[in-house]
Amino acid sequence: ELTMAPDGSRAAVAAHDGRLLLVERESGEVREVDRSDNGDVTGLAFSPDSAWLAWSHPGPSPLSQLRLANTTDLSVTEATPLRFHDYAPAFTLDGKHLAFLSHRSFDPVYDEHVFDLAFVESSRPHLITLAATTPSPFGPQRHGRPFETADKDETPDSEGAPATRIDLEGLADRIVPFPVEAARYSNLRAARDGVLWLRHPVTGVLGAARATPDDPDPKTELERYDLAQQRLEHLAADADHFEVSGDGKRVLLWSDGKLRVVPSDRRASGDEDSDSNITVDLGRVRQYVDPAAEWRQMYEETGRIMRDHFWRADMSGVDWDGVLDRYRPVLDRVTTHDDLVDLLWEVHGELGTSHAYVTPYGSFGDGARQGLLGADISRHEDGSWRVDRILPSETSDPHARSPLAAPGAAVRAGDAVVAVAGRPVDPVTGPGPLLVGTAGKPVELTISPAGGGDVRHAVVVPLADEEPLRYHAWVTDRRAYVHERSGGRLGYLHVPDMQAPGWAQIHRDLRVEVAREGLVVDVRENRGGHTSQLVVEKLARRIVGWDLPRGMRAESYPRDAPRGPVVAVANEFSGSDGDIVNAAVKALGIGPVVGTRTWGGVIGIDSRYRLVDGTLITQPKYAFWLEGYGWGVENHGVDPDVEVLQRPQDHAAGRDPQLDEAIRLALEALETTPAKTPPTLPGQGDRPRAAGSAGD
Repeated sequence: ELTMAPDGSRAAVAAHDGRLLLVERESGEVREVDRSDNGDVTGLAFSPDSAWLAWSHPGPSPLSQLRLANTTDLSVTEATPLRFHDYAPAFTLDGKHLAFLSHRSFDPVYDEHVFDLAFVESSRPHLITLAATTPSPFGPQRHGRPFETADKDETPDSEGAPATRIDLEGLADRIVPFPVEAARYSNLRAARDGVLWLRHPVTGVLGAARATPDDPDPKTELERYDLAQQRLEHLAADADHFEVSGDGKRVLLWSDGKLRVVPSDRRASGDEDSDSNITVDLGRVRQYVDPAAEWRQMYEETGRIMRDHFWRADMSGVDWDGVLDRYRPVLDRVTTHDDLVDLLWEVHGELGTSHAYVTPYGSFGDGARQGLLGADISRHEDGSWRVDRILPSETSDPHARSPLAAPGAAVRAGDAVVAVAGRPVDPVTGPGPLLVGTAGKPVELTISPAGGGDVRHAVVVPLADEEPLRYHAWVTDRRAYVHERSGGRLGYLHVPDMQAPGWAQIHRDLRVEVAREGLVVDVRENRGGHTSQLVVEKLARRIVGWDLPRGMRAESYPRDAPRGPVVAVANEFSGSDGDIVNAAVKALGIGPVVGTRTWGGVIGIDSRYRLVDGTLITQPKYAFWLEGYGWGVENHGVDPDVEVLQRPQDHAAGRDPQLDEAIRLALEALETTPAKTPPTLPGQGDRPRAAGSAGD
């Protein structure tokens, strides 16, 4: 991060290694102001007279505090205590206040699925009066407030920047909140006569709460608080990012794919041709690129960033400069971007560390997609293409709908698809070619019932992706298998990743499955993430009491705790945080791990850096130590307590020996340590009595 002082004399620079630097423009002198051992400092902001620098200084995550530095003698003062997450500081243009955002609102919301509380909207803008004699702009004023301010367009600019006076003693006692509700705020900036910020709606990570999967998320709003008139104003309803001009009068607003220049003190006119709403024509920008020169720069940049961020400063003993020198001649033979990506992968591979990725910018595009029917369809001996199996919908996941099971479709296993949109199904190629480009669009199928009779016509909406539907069907099959093999005594949960999808998946069936006598937790194919500690916290719960309400079933204390043995199942595709969860299960003694050795990659990344063309490069930065393993999980994985191989022929035959062994171990454990059960109510003579009650 870099920002210039208003007078142009110096720049403040936040380096990746936690240092905060001041660079003098004329002399080039570099002075160190402060440094952090908890990551980068952020939110660099100069006072209007360039005499002071404010920033957000990180502490142990997620805490951060505001600090101030005198730009002359570099003396540093803590403006706020290290108790909350204080960020995005900005001096008001009159130099009297330091505004900032802070997560210091503690108003928990009850979870509607499980017994839990969360702080979902904890941020609020705050303000520090810098001089001890400056009253709060939100409090009573000695001479009252003016009925109205002068016309902003006619108010002349003051000559020179106002001096910023700061009384350092008692700064933290002069913090006052803006009179606005707590929400999710970011990007606070000072503007003329006020302060601007972005207000973000509360939305789910997966988008499952939208009215339909195709609906857009709610928009982020650009808001302004008028310090003179003491009122909140809404400037834009669909703001993605913004910056304020140097004089505080204009805002450069990025909104809905357009760059606009709008006033900072009022809502812009809806007329894009007006002086208060100017759209910057980005189509006039011309960029000339020499691909070979760009690729050489990207190569060098990749090497430098890896050198500066790899988890070991000694690059694990690898001669990194030598690696770059050895591969550099290959650049002369690179002719496509794909060649460059392959080359960078090879260079990263020399470090022998996980999570060193190279991902080209862009995606598969938004063009027409192949339509899928959410069913197994095959060619039969008579040349017809018949439905062998219709995958059931998962109604708790809007992305897992089953087109042929939709209301009105009435398609059954054994029915034949004889035409798509009136075009006959080819007996060789089947319905697939006729469904090209139909994903998400209504299409008419002509169905011949399995039992004979007249054909029917069903309008369905094919899917673009069957993975969610097939995944839920697989989990349902595994759960039914565990229930059947255990006589209903064991529950089953699958955790597909350690991210939001996995957290949602656990809770779909947690309350029902954990109430059984034992629990099989399947973390095979786990794609990793960062929520393993939340998952482990659930699995490590132990019942120590029971709540027995009259006329209702007993409930364990704590809730959602396993009643009996827990057995985890892992394989070679349980990776990253999927490695860690298995190591934690073993370290905490939650239960045995069955299967095969896990993937073995626990040096984490933050996906922070992109090259000039948008290509993502990652640097293994976050080393991970685990009790019982030390640093040994990386490049090895977590060994199971009971090794069971899943051979290709097992998969082809529909056998699951790993799950079979987990079931056997759980049932065996129940024989020696039965599941916990609620006690019976005490008898008449055994019930608790108050001291000195009748009958004593």
